[in-house]
Amino acid sequence: MSISRRAGLLAAACSMGLMVGSVSVAQAETLTDALALAYQTNPTLQAQRANQRAIDENVVQAKTAFRPNLTGSASVSGQHTNYADPIVTRNVFGQVVSTRTHADTAGSGASFSLGQTLYTGGKATANLSAAEADVLAGREDLRGVEQSVLGTVIQAYVDVRRDQERLRIAQENVNVLTRQLEESKARFEVGEITRTDVAQSEARLASARASLSSSQAILAASRAAYAAVVGQNPTDLAPEPSLSRLLPESVEQAFDLVDQNNPQIQAARFAEQAAAARVAAAKATFRPTVSARAGLGWDASETNGVGSQYADFDRNITGSVTASVPIFTGGLNSSQLRQAKERETAARVAVEGAKRQALQQISTAWNNLIAARSNLVSNEEQVRANKIAFEGVRQEQQVGLRTTLDVLNAQLELANAEVALVVARRDEYVASASVLQAMGVLNVANLAPDVERYDPVRSYDKVNHAVGWVPWEPVVRAIDKVGAPSVAPKGDAKSEAVATAK
Repeated sequence: MSISRRAGLLAAACSMGLMVGSVSVAQAETLTDALALAYQTNPTLQAQRANQRAIDENVVQAKTAFRPNLTGSASVSGQHTNYADPIVTRNVFGQVVSTRTHADTAGSGASFSLGQTLYTGGKATANLSAAEADVLAGREDLRGVEQSVLGTVIQAYVDVRRDQERLRIAQENVNVLTRQLEESKARFEVGEITRTDVAQSEARLASARASLSSSQAILAASRAAYAAVVGQNPTDLAPEPSLSRLLPESVEQAFDLVDQNNPQIQAARFAEQAAAARVAAAKATFRPTVSARAGLGWDASETNGVGSQYADFDRNITGSVTASVPIFTGGLNSSQLRQAKERETAARVAVEGAKRQALQQISTAWNNLIAARSNLVSNEEQVRANKIAFEGVRQEQQVGLRTTLDVLNAQLELANAEVALVVARRDEYVASASVLQAMGVLNVANLAPDVERYDPVRSYDKVNHAVGWVPWEPVVRAIDKVGAPSVAPKGDAKSEAVATAK
């Protein structure tokens, strides 16, 4: 298969993949376009959304403990029996009425059983609370993945623009040095300079061409990274918009927003709530349970033999209320309770760990932003000064005050300064995005407000109301809470307030 054909097939495969879900793929010419396309098609983000929808099902499954369950069964059977000695039936006068040599027996039955849990000691309530907390924690995890993907898109976008500028500067440097070499050769022919000056120009041009090849390879790698996260190759990318409107005015304000919005902290708090609810579920296993069951069944049987036939039809109705309490479980319930308590402790400690990690991230990101801004100002001044110096050295060379090497060195310093400025601009923008990500506000609502946003609550409501509801469900849930263990976490007041939020 030729390379061009293979590339065409890969492009077609990518196009087909991006068409899944009727997503309209457009050329991403701005950062907003790239963010929108990645938000709609990025595989990592799509997978996390599917995981969240799977977590939503846990709430539906937990609610089934308050609802009745109905089962039905049916059976059909048959039997054929040959008698070794015929069975003779006689009347009261001793006369033979019939003789049976075999018998055919057939039977069928059907039954329905309706069960309803009335009380679980609070276990069903605790399991539901844990499932709901898992959903809230999963939403925060999803928000964290969204931020990570959007941050990667921003970095890939500015990396491509940086490397495009580096390639442009490298190409301009080659062009300038090519003209410089031609000028050196012309001056050498008339005896104004030596062969050494020409060799110096040739060496610098060869080095510039090597740098140009390296810049092309770096740009190709950046374009590949962009395509991997966005879903298509970059085109003529427009300058990225400023993020200054989203940045806090001070580091103190940034710290306050981290505690309120950072998805890792919020997810850890909801995970603590889920762990506390599972402790309550473990405690409830020591308490009694009450359930009711009613059944309705039909049985029909028929026996046919030579000279005789009879059939029986039965119907039965059953009902029961059962109460049970564990007396001895071999230490199982006690072990599960201790295990749940240790996991709650681990979840509580994880909240503090998430806070420390988030504070470290915002501190590092903020300091990187300050340093990047300072570097940007210095590099802008460096480029301005190097341009003046380069023009001055060239003019001085024309009158014999500077050598060819001086001009080459000035050109190299200018090119390096321009590259450093491009890198500084990229670093300042990425540092700004890192600050927003650490605060928890790097979201599509702030970066691409016109994009239709994925709503996990909508998916949750869809599955939560997909199954039937019975009128007595609120009553059963209220009864199950009587004497039930508390599901509140043992953290500080702030953690408890966040954990009970819906």
